[in-house]
Amino acid sequence: MAQHAKRMPWKLFLLSFLLWEGSAQDFGQTQFICTSVPKDMDLCAATMQNSGPAEDLKTTVMQLRETVLQQKETIMNQKETIRELTSKLSRCESQSGGSEPGDSKPGGGRRKEPGSKNTMGDVSRGPTDTLAQLGQTLQTLKQRLENLEQFSRNNSSAQTNSLKDLLQNKIDDMEKQVLSRVNTLEESRLGQRNETEQRGKVESTLTSLHQRITDLEKGQKDNRPPDKFQLTFPLRTNYMYAKVKKSLPEMYAFTVCMWIKSNASPGVGTPFSYAVPGQANELVLIEWGNNPMEILINDKVAKLPFLINDGKWHHICVTWTTRDGVWEAYQDGVMRGNGENLAPYHPIKPQGDLVLGQEQDTLGGGFDATQAFVGELANFNIWDKKLSAGEIYSLATCSSKAPVGNVFAWSESSIELFGGASKWTFEPCRQLN
Repeated sequence: MAQHAKRMPWKLFLLSFLLWEGSAQDFGQTQFICTSVPKDMDLCAATMQNSGPAEDLKTTVMQLRETVLQQKETIMNQKETIRELTSKLSRCESQSGGSEPGDSKPGGGRRKEPGSKNTMGDVSRGPTDTLAQLGQTLQTLKQRLENLEQFSRNNSSAQTNSLKDLLQNKIDDMEKQVLSRVNTLEESRLGQRNETEQRGKVESTLTSLHQRITDLEKGQKDNRPPDKFQLTFPLRTNYMYAKVKKSLPEMYAFTVCMWIKSNASPGVGTPFSYAVPGQANELVLIEWGNNPMEILINDKVAKLPFLINDGKWHHICVTWTTRDGVWEAYQDGVMRGNGENLAPYHPIKPQGDLVLGQEQDTLGGGFDATQAFVGELANFNIWDKKLSAGEIYSLATCSSKAPVGNVFAWSESSIELFGGASKWTFEPCRQLN
């Protein structure tokens, strides 16, 4: 009995080996599976009991293989259909000559819209997703093909001309509407500007009339000396100014002097500006906003220590030389400040426009009401040299030895008024304040 028990493991091992070899011949590559069998159970019965799952697994594998083969065949058929439709689509697009909306060049090349979907891209790997994606692709291609064929049939010359006429009529109607709107706005702006201009003219006329009565009461004659007058700019506008009839020559030094009166706030504005082609700020005197008065030469700036917006007459002068850009500022005959490096070695250019009362953004124009001068000006003179401190003092004290500008001398005949600016008799040092 003991010997029989010792021989049983060898028989079991041999039987398992034979079963494994037979299974390998039937199914090709397989795995060796160890199964525990109770000692008191028949080996054949155990083998028959475990053969059920193996048969089910084999059946499932065969079904999956069949499904994969069918799907491969379906995909091949779908790809063939796509190739045929793509070929038809290419022929139709080439025949349309790039006339389809969205085409960017002849030959039917389509412009890809931002965010457009690429229907010819890779499809999903899952069987269900693959069929759904292919169905969408086919539907899209069919729709594009039908649109192109319909467009090709309807794209006759008569319809093209009709479409052009319709578009041209639409454009004409839109142009008429735009022109009508522009004309309405222009008339509205013109009406507002005319109203403001009329108001300015009325005020300046009343001021001139008042001064004329004053002159008559004082027994003054109408034939006053040509330099005994002043200019008045009563309003801060962009159309009231005076223009000097002659231009300035090229200057390597200058002195500018004037009598000025203003109580405007904030800032008295721009007493004068000189612009040349290509440079609107060739020479400017300006006090804008809460900033101090400044002198600009070729867009270079120096701040001037003037305090003049007290409603009283003041005499001011500014001198400058191109060498080292040295400048000096005088108020009421006394030097209040000086400096250097103001546009050094830059000569004042000729052939420009000299304007009183406005700052020029362009040659002879481009006025801004916020930078306009409000107040009175008189005895505006320019020299092409630097005056001495004694000469400037004689001007401020109305000395008989006071020089007259050799570049521009104050005279009624040399100034032209615009926009309601007015002038009347003025004698410095006699009518001050």
